[in-house]
Amino acid sequence: MERILIFGASGFIGQRLFRELHPYFDVYGTYCHATSFEKNQRFCPFDLRTESPLHIVKQLRPSIVISALRSDFTEQIVFHEILADYATKKQIKLFFLSSANVFDAFTNYPSYEHDKTLSESIYGRLKIKIENRIMRMPKSLWAILRLPMVFGAQSPRVQEIKTQLQERIPIEIYPNSIINVTSDRQLTRQIHYLINRKKTGIFHLGSKDLIHHNEFIEKLVSGLSDHNPVWKRVYTSNNDRYLAMLQRDNKLPKYLHFDSEQVLSDCLGLHSTD
Repeated sequence: MERILIFGASGFIGQRLFRELHPYFDVYGTYCHATSFEKNQRFCPFDLRTESPLHIVKQLRPSIVISALRSDFTEQIVFHEILADYATKKQIKLFFLSSANVFDAFTNYPSYEHDKTLSESIYGRLKIKIENRIMRMPKSLWAILRLPMVFGAQSPRVQEIKTQLQERIPIEIYPNSIINVTSDRQLTRQIHYLINRKKTGIFHLGSKDLIHHNEFIEKLVSGLSDHNPVWKRVYTSNNDRYLAMLQRDNKLPKYLHFDSEQVLSDCLGLHSTD
């Protein structure tokens, strides 16, 4: 049985990954500030600011490491340098959760797996730097998973929108931004498949369709509440801008494809069991 270590398992995506994988693999995770995990023997304390990841990796000896950490950008770079070096030496497979923001300098079209990365944002440039380091590992040892905006019934984005609705705080929407999306449910199913089938390379894990940001958020808000929301429309340009990624070179099977309507259903708890 594969032993999997999830760095950042106390975060929203990390927790959902742990729940998805735990029944099928020998899974461990790390937490930093979330004291609710202290009594869980499957969770280990880890502070990226003061610790090297090697102590936990050497102790647990996983065959797969999933990086879902959020922290200071410089600390993340150092963390992944150390992790990539050790994973190469010990033949440990590394899954890195990246972002659509690695393409945020390209606005005229959606991006595919092997398109050139270029970012105008600090966040996007961070992800590119880490991706480039990981891609210097032997190809059999890494998978880069690029994610669009991640939603879900308990996701930080949906919880923030609920608070904004209750307190009549303006909700930002971007009428000129064309995106694709995912949910925690769809994402964890896809990652489970990639692990199970021992896949490597670059994967784009978003919905198969594209949608304007404002249209998706308006549909979501309509499903969440009958109250009239307060909108704050943000125009970053005069023309439509793409921040979307599609599958072309590394396609997942059709049963793992989904669209933005299914993501909305996941957010509203309307999906059927499968």
